[in-house]
Amino acid sequence: MMRQRMYVLGLAVMLLLSGCASAPMHYYTLVPPAGSAADITSAAANPGAVSLPFELLPVSVPAQVDQPQLLVRQGGQGVVLLNDRRWIAPLGDEVRSALAVDLARALGSQDVSGLPGGDKPRLRVKLDLRRFDSQAGHYALMEGAWSVRAMHVQHGGVLACTSRIREAVGPGYDALVQGHQRAIGVLAGQIAAVARRLAAGQAAACPPR
Repeated sequence: MMRQRMYVLGLAVMLLLSGCASAPMHYYTLVPPAGSAADITSAAANPGAVSLPFELLPVSVPAQVDQPQLLVRQGGQGVVLLNDRRWIAPLGDEVRSALAVDLARALGSQDVSGLPGGDKPRLRVKLDLRRFDSQAGHYALMEGAWSVRAMHVQHGGVLACTSRIREAVGPGYDALVQGHQRAIGVLAGQIAAVARRLAAGQAAACPPR
């Protein structure tokens, strides 16, 4: 009986120690913090610009990186799934949320996705990510196809483009996530430049790659 008690006690101690030794879980978001420098909107810098609310459709991401964990490159061909470092939401939702915030800042308007009033003038934005590449200490890369359509706007048009944005990053995973935040901010600026011209009924061109 005593031997059985000692065995149970030893097993409990081992479980406790293994729990204490496990690495803590880290969660990341791509949504930029409020009050950052990106809060200065393009609309404020361009007071004559046409400002329309926008509808941002769900963002698709490549199946390879559509994981709760951060997936990073290691060397030329290898990749590592970081079980102790995860996105706070599915990656497609994270990219969409971050892009919506950055677009609202750049356009000086708001995301009206899911709200009534679909017959009112608005912009419809769609993004399909083709690459979401990460290498800690080196780069954060995004590549995708996107389109902007001016809905219920006189002489409104549509334009489809592709963008490839690469941000250099310092060491560490915090810096890597911040690099992706910056890349999404750059993409939002490119989309906003096209959206403003379409909202004004003007011809628009895709940004240079």
